[in-house]
Amino acid sequence: MIKTRYWLTLLLLAAILAGCASFSASSQAQDAGRLVIYSGRSESLVAPIIEQFSQASGIKVEVRYGNTSELAATLLEEGKNSPADVFYAQDPGGLGAVANAGLLAELPNETLDKVESRFRSAQGLWVGISGRARVVVYNTQLLKAEDLPADLFGFTEPRWKGKIGWAPTNASFQAMVTAMRQMWGEEKTRQWLVGILANQPVVYDGNTAVVAAVGSGEIEVGFVNHYYLYRFLREQGNSFPARNHFMNNGGPDSLVMVSGIGRLATSKNEENALKFINFLLSPVAQQYFAGQTYEYPLVAGVQTEADLPPLESLNSAGITVDQLADLEGTLNLLRETGVLP
Repeated sequence: MIKTRYWLTLLLLAAILAGCASFSASSQAQDAGRLVIYSGRSESLVAPIIEQFSQASGIKVEVRYGNTSELAATLLEEGKNSPADVFYAQDPGGLGAVANAGLLAELPNETLDKVESRFRSAQGLWVGISGRARVVVYNTQLLKAEDLPADLFGFTEPRWKGKIGWAPTNASFQAMVTAMRQMWGEEKTRQWLVGILANQPVVYDGNTAVVAAVGSGEIEVGFVNHYYLYRFLREQGNSFPARNHFMNNGGPDSLVMVSGIGRLATSKNEENALKFINFLLSPVAQQYFAGQTYEYPLVAGVQTEADLPPLESLNSAGITVDQLADLEGTLNLLRETGVLP
């Protein structure tokens, strides 16, 4: 495994080569300005990239980390008075809520065109940075892949009582429920949520805790994003007793989501915001996501983990990123069913 420091060095070089840090030694001494980021992505995942951007560009970066839905609500409350320049979200739902409120500015075509149209806002208000597939992670000492149901609705069967882990406050889980509402409809989605609750799932704060619990045998299965498992395999080796199961049935449980970023229309640092967005879409920055966070890169020509199924091989849900924008409707349903307080 390539060391993190090596990746950061490559990122620094990439930033310079990509023009994100076209500053001479003399200009570095000048004030390159600032950038305020609201990040729904966790600090452990993206802080190294943000730090390297700051070092390479000379731009002073301030980051507010938090849950994507909570930050979206904060931006809606702050409105035109928000100090944020960019909103870096874990999923399209939070971005959609902010975009629908008219708070995001359209991005340049040269930025949008770096990724496929399915990975960006149809209105050009935000762009995907990396991809994540929803999977079922299962304990290999307790189960085989063939023991798992064909879709997530099968986990409402009594056989799974007390054996499921989930993280309902997680933005990606909420995006999956949004996809269910779009593809299954409100009533079937409600039935699924109530059915899983009847099986007494163990609630965790995030996906990392779910995967750890599966590996320890505390639970048998968990609903997570694909990349969390790879961190455990990196640290503990292939003997870690958990693996991902990709549903690949074309339904909402085979959803491929993107984390994305948008620029606030009220940004006081427009140029720096665009520099940062383009930096995240540079080939080597994309390689960071592939090699260090084990996500799917969205820029062509970037290599992924050897045992990660190619993105194009996944029979992913036929749903657009804009269809995942109704975060408010999903939160209402989660509260109505008792999944969230």
